[in-house]
Amino acid sequence: MNTLPYSNHHNAFRMKLREFLSSEVIPHVDQWEADHIVPKSIWKKMGSEGFLCTAVSREYGGLGGDFLYSVIVIEEMVRTNHTGVMVQLHSDIVVPYIESFGTETQKRMVLPGCVTGDIILAVAMTEPNAGSDLASMVTTAVEEEDQVVINGAKTFISNGINCDLIVLAARDPSVDIPHKAMSLYLVKEGTPGFKKGNRLEKMGMHSQDTAELFFTNCRIAKEQLLGKKGQGFILLMQKLQQERLVCSIWALAIAENILDWTKDYCKSNPRIGKPLAASQAVQFALVEMMTEIRIGRTFVHQLVIDHMQKKEGVIDTSMAKYWISDMANRVANRCLSIVGDIGSVEKCPIVRMWRDIRVFSIFAGTNEVMKSIIAKSKAF
Repeated sequence: MNTLPYSNHHNAFRMKLREFLSSEVIPHVDQWEADHIVPKSIWKKMGSEGFLCTAVSREYGGLGGDFLYSVIVIEEMVRTNHTGVMVQLHSDIVVPYIESFGTETQKRMVLPGCVTGDIILAVAMTEPNAGSDLASMVTTAVEEEDQVVINGAKTFISNGINCDLIVLAARDPSVDIPHKAMSLYLVKEGTPGFKKGNRLEKMGMHSQDTAELFFTNCRIAKEQLLGKKGQGFILLMQKLQQERLVCSIWALAIAENILDWTKDYCKSNPRIGKPLAASQAVQFALVEMMTEIRIGRTFVHQLVIDHMQKKEGVIDTSMAKYWISDMANRVANRCLSIVGDIGSVEKCPIVRMWRDIRVFSIFAGTNEVMKSIIAKSKAF
């Protein structure tokens, strides 16, 4: 069921991307998962074909497309059954900060490279002792003449190894109010005092290069401030709506993929002489999951349309982020139970998806934070 207004151009883009992924990505995914990282060359291949930063205007080398192109990329990347090439983070979460808050000089220096894949982006908010609570951030940024000196550490940073540029959140220690102390900065790989730590070994998302980042008297130019000083918290809040919508679309697509594989498996694999799908208990379980996914898709599609119309939707996207990610985890758990023994071995595709979906209730703000946002709103 689809309720989004895809045009012929959108559909042609989807098929072009699907063909590209079939030949350039899917054959390598198992190796990338084993290596726990993807080569930077695949980013450049995707960029050269126009699959990165589809919303960036043509002025900076992008497609200038609407958000439906982003939805297509998210859904088709999910079909590859890996997360190493985290296009949605690069294109739809980090790039918008530069597009919206960057100076013209910053945009011309950064955006064309983001489109081509020559610049891979990451955003550094989370710290060892400050996860979803941004007010507890301790990484500091102190101005000294025409420079800013950064000290601190970040952790669980996606694209942390491959990134060429990060959007860094840091605070001015001279400002007592946490929300007014925070600013955003552009920090390039190779800047003295900026060191990438080891790649983190995670439960899932094995090919995604998640790392710790360290800053020791890291000096950058004042011109690398993104937006206005002291406005970092506000800027982060403005962009978190799209980030959580992206997570909802992504989690929904994973749930659909898990269920599709499970349905096919149940139709073709017998138990006691009959296909699993002949069991009424299995049929009812599949129907219940199909219904939840249909409800989720209807909700998410409406949020996509609202987002494209620039409607404010903090509460609705918070609802979607927590409910869709919880639902996707329920689907993953239930499908593994249905397929039985095959669900305990790596050759089963949904094993990887089951591992990967677990973190969705944690990142982009934990689901408990989502519920807190809703509870504190006027809608509650």
